[in-house]
Amino acid sequence: MDVHRRPIPSSGEHRQTQKLKTTTTTTTDSKSQSQALLPLYLTNALFFGVFFSVAYFLLHRWREKIRTATPLHAVSPAETAAIVSLVASAVYLLGFFGVASRASLDELSDDEIILKEDSRALGPCPAALADSSCLLPNKIQNQFPLSPKAIHSVTKEPQVDSPVPISSFSDEDEEIVQAVVSGSIPSYSLESRLGDTRRATAIRHEVVQRLTSRSLSGLPLEGFNYDSILGQCCEMPIGFVQIPVGVAGPLLLDGKEYTVPMATTEGCLVASTNRGCKAIHVSGGASSVLLRDGMTRAPVVRLPSAQRAAQLKFFLEDPLNFDSLAVVFNKSSRFARLQNIQCAIAGKNLYMRFRCSTGDAMGMNMVSKGVQNVLDFLQDDFPDMDVIGISGNFCSDKKAAAVNWIEGRGKSVVCEAIIKEDVVKKVLKTSVEALVELNMLKNLTGSAMAGALGGFNAHASNIVSAIYIATGQDPAQNVESSHCITMMEAINDGKDLHVSVTMPSIEVGTVGGGTQLASQSACLNLLGVKGANKESPGANSRLLATIVAGSVLAGELSLMSAIAAGQLVKSHMKYNRSSRDISTIVQ
Repeated sequence: MDVHRRPIPSSGEHRQTQKLKTTTTTTTDSKSQSQALLPLYLTNALFFGVFFSVAYFLLHRWREKIRTATPLHAVSPAETAAIVSLVASAVYLLGFFGVASRASLDELSDDEIILKEDSRALGPCPAALADSSCLLPNKIQNQFPLSPKAIHSVTKEPQVDSPVPISSFSDEDEEIVQAVVSGSIPSYSLESRLGDTRRATAIRHEVVQRLTSRSLSGLPLEGFNYDSILGQCCEMPIGFVQIPVGVAGPLLLDGKEYTVPMATTEGCLVASTNRGCKAIHVSGGASSVLLRDGMTRAPVVRLPSAQRAAQLKFFLEDPLNFDSLAVVFNKSSRFARLQNIQCAIAGKNLYMRFRCSTGDAMGMNMVSKGVQNVLDFLQDDFPDMDVIGISGNFCSDKKAAAVNWIEGRGKSVVCEAIIKEDVVKKVLKTSVEALVELNMLKNLTGSAMAGALGGFNAHASNIVSAIYIATGQDPAQNVESSHCITMMEAINDGKDLHVSVTMPSIEVGTVGGGTQLASQSACLNLLGVKGANKESPGANSRLLATIVAGSVLAGELSLMSAIAAGQLVKSHMKYNRSSRDISTIVQ
């Protein structure tokens, strides 16, 4: 039978131990008395509340003194009481969570301590290893030392909900996997440590499987260039998602044909858009007009008063000051050119909406750098200006907003076409009269009844999202880029149909972000807008915006025709439902 013995303390250590036990007894007695008066959790909550509220009060007061140039040593009675309360609560909390918890451990016997250690819950990664006998090799332990608790957690037998196949790794990679699982190596640092993005992704893929006890066998690793996303597109990758890409067209727009790539998992979408392209093509094509081209960013600043905020507003909107502000703004890039500044006041807060051209880039980073330059410049004339945020949501990015619907953001485009009567009947299988009536009652009246903001269309976001994903745009900007109003009107004595889409905020770019990835770059090349236009900066991104609008026009025309002809449900059941035997897939 093993006997656990404590080293015999010296006389000085013995006296210190006795003194600590006496202190512990006193603390325990005082805690028992406090429990009789008030439950312990309420007492702790009270002192926590006092500590943080008083600390916030003092910080707020000192900030006001610094602003008003009041000496910090001039303390009011309220501040004196707050300081006393802060010290008292801090003493209590330190005493409770410091001395009391340590004293409670000293009261335990050796056997009780051992039992307590053995009964601890597993660490955050109980499913780290499939083999409970596996320990980290010595060289990994020496390079990334583990705490006893971490070693204990990775050597315990995992609790696995479902079997996860463990990939075959080299001994070195297996050591790294185990080190990441145990927490010795941060997962986000694998690329920099290994210098191999593919290897880092594979290791992280395996780590996630072991940590979650869930299989990622359907998430592919091979066939992707992980170097292309490092530091710009995605952090901590574990694979890539496959989205099928279809093509619609040719879309005859402004006298040229375009084959439009669409990445989607919604059946019938590409087929429907393709039918709309056919109707436009045989009717002579569509035409487009670009109305505006300018990305926006709107910081919010606070001034001491509303009058002072109004002074800054007048300064920014004064034409005499625009040239000097434009020089400062345009230093951020050789493509950035400030167009205008639109201001709005809310109390003493000022929102400044900067608009600038950004070449072939979508331009969010470019305009943000220019805005920062102007804010630094304004500090000289307005030193009391407090910059609250580089973006104050008056831009407005990735949100449905009236300012984008009215003023536009990115590229503002109108696209139109005249569809002949026989095309409406033979290709679209409906009539001009039915389309005009449906558009009025659905896209206009129905959207108004719903309180729509920029949503006066049938499904513009379907086409925008599919093209954005295929060409490497920011999918989240589909929110404002899908702002669209679809108009239909009978012309030529009611025989032909005039259809148009007006889209005030298409946000696209042909350089930067996801546009440089191989697949997305190929789709841009298919449209003839890959990269930057060297002869006319911005021409490629503007052309892409008109293609998006033309594709939306085709999609609107086809879907509205399907609804008018009563074919929507039938076509979706035909193209949007799998005909395979589901029972064989389950087996």
